[in-house]
Amino acid sequence: MGSLLPLSLLLLLAAAYPGGGRAHPRRRARVQGPGGSSPAPSETPTRFWVRLRPEFKEVQPGGSVWLNCSTSCPLPEYSSLSTQLPRGQTHSGPGWVSYQLLDVRAWSSEVRCFVTCAGETRWATAKITAYKRPRSVILEPPLLVGSEYTLRCHVTHVFPVGFLVVTLRRGGRVIYSENLRRYNGSDLANVTLTYTAPARLRDFWKPVTCHARLNLDGLVVRSSSAPITLSGLAWRPASKALASSSIAALVGILLVVGAVYLRHWPLVHNQSKENRVSAG
Repeated sequence: MGSLLPLSLLLLLAAAYPGGGRAHPRRRARVQGPGGSSPAPSETPTRFWVRLRPEFKEVQPGGSVWLNCSTSCPLPEYSSLSTQLPRGQTHSGPGWVSYQLLDVRAWSSEVRCFVTCAGETRWATAKITAYKRPRSVILEPPLLVGSEYTLRCHVTHVFPVGFLVVTLRRGGRVIYSENLRRYNGSDLANVTLTYTAPARLRDFWKPVTCHARLNLDGLVVRSSSAPITLSGLAWRPASKALASSSIAALVGILLVVGAVYLRHWPLVHNQSKENRVSAG
């Protein structure tokens, strides 16, 4: 009986480990892809772009504009336009939408187009600038009153006035400049700049010009008047009156000098005759 016990143990071990007691390595099942290659790990959705064109647009106050929003997303889930401007018509096609914006009166408006693709939202931005170049810049002939002269520059039909700078130049040098930033109106306006300075002889015959400049965050719009010279003082009414009074004063001086000369002329003439007689 003692010899049978080891034999039974061997039989049990053989049953537990088939194949003569040799352990077989475990292998993990591997699913092969087409062509025998393993599949690549799952990829994230392709990144897409959104464009809003034109990016910068300039319009007249009260005008309208079309903006086109396009995307590379093949199947957009959602798209929208964010703006405070009134909307008009809308047209669309595969990968694009065009929006009409009306009555642009704010000097600067920002517009955004949003597109959602595969759960990701992207956007693009455009800027609309409304402005009106001055219809005219007119510098009046100078007005001389006493020892001072006055210049008036008229800038007509300009917008936005709050971004306007008016400058006077004499002989190429700035003699006066004013920024109208305090004005916040939203309509076209006419601006008149008045400047008074002492009349100096050295300033005569130098050209004077008036310049209007709109500074719109990088966009600069310039307009200028025709040049005038301070020699034109005699053409204004006050200057004419001053010139006439000056001429009258000069004539009066000449008349006084002439009268005095005529009064003294007989005395001088008689004295000269007496001197000639006594000399003879």
